[in-house]
Amino acid sequence: MIKLVFLGRLADLAGGGEIDITIAGPTRLEDLLLCLPGPLAEPLADLRVKLALNGRLVPRESLVVDAGDELAFLPPVSGG
Repeated sequence: MIKLVFLGRLADLAGGGEIDITIAGPTRLEDLLLCLPGPLAEPLADLRVKLALNGRLVPRESLVVDAGDELAFLPPVSGG
């Protein structure tokens, strides 16, 4: 099982700040997103969304999660 954490407007889209997902083993980000509903997966696939794996910012490329991991999705910063 992994924990997905959503911050900012992404938490609104997810219906809450966290969800737990059961995975069979090491899973690539692209495959993980396929397990989520489209209205949530599409914004998470945005390259401007930053990722933190177990509390550390990580690049999207080649990201693999495994049981016990926590993956946080950080929305793009907006402002004026």
